[in-house]
Amino acid sequence: MSTCTAKIALALGVVGASVTALTVSTMPRAEAAQTIYNTSLPSTMRIAIRENNWSGEPDPRGRIIYVQSIPFYEYCEDVLPNEWMPSWNSESLKAGAMAIKMFAWYHHLHPVTIDGFTFDVDNTTNFQLFRYLSAQPTTNAAFNAIQNQAYTNPSGEIIELNYRAGIQNDPNWQYRNAQKMAQWGSQYWAEKGQTFQQILQFYYVNRSLYRIQ
Repeated sequence: MSTCTAKIALALGVVGASVTALTVSTMPRAEAAQTIYNTSLPSTMRIAIRENNWSGEPDPRGRIIYVQSIPFYEYCEDVLPNEWMPSWNSESLKAGAMAIKMFAWYHHLHPVTIDGFTFDVDNTTNFQLFRYLSAQPTTNAAFNAIQNQAYTNPSGEIIELNYRAGIQNDPNWQYRNAQKMAQWGSQYWAEKGQTFQQILQFYYVNRSLYRIQ
């Protein structure tokens, strides 16, 4: 993952929640479902904390020191301001919040073991840049706005929502073709008046928005 600046908002998740298709005129519509691909919203995330590099930043190649387990939404909350800029348009931040949430959800379902440590993600740009207790009011508000929603394949399968920095002041069409959201592109479209749903639909083709009950 690239690192613009970002962070997600805290909201209490309901483990074992059911979902139904969310009616949004700008989004593809999925059939109503009682579960999202037979999985519930995660309750916790296991984060491998790596050594910092010489500049004090988490080093993607650094040694894993320990694994930190924190509530799922708290993890998301401590990612968004490190991947999206907290000063950006609220619709851009909501789109970023959804991408971070679904990326985390996917990796919670696909843990890895390295050097004897089993974890969902690490705290570096190998996954998403995580800084403990780095939440910001604007990014928290963005996550609160999408806390009861999920963005998946039409079948409900949880997939990675990947993203890259992209080019400033540009729609970043090249990422649409690659099913990745441009962070700068999300801000571009938000400033053009697009909603977060429209931004998601632009970059992630043939996806469906679900409401988590």
